Amino acid sequence: MKIKTYIFHSDPGHGWLAVKRQELKDLGILNKVSVCSYQKGQTVYLEEDCDAPLFIKAKEAKGENINIKESYKDNTPIRNYEPFSA
Repeated sequence: MKIKTYIFHSDPGHGWLAVKRQELKDLGILNKVSVCSYQKGQTVYLEEDCDAPLFIKAKEAKGENINIKESYKDNTPIRNYEPFSA
């Protein structure tokens, strides 16, 4: 099985895991993502404390392993994206 890589974006104060909206829908967790996450286009930036772990647990429950690559910026544009809405 191919292991999919996801980008974890962070700045000095917080972090978000970038995941496609359709994947959250396919996992049945789209409606469980909090307003603490952000969205831009079809990508949802899952807040690191509760939404990203929710996604990781859902992937593990399906027997799917993931790889996480980190991307740090002092001033990430993510904070200016739309708050998440299912």
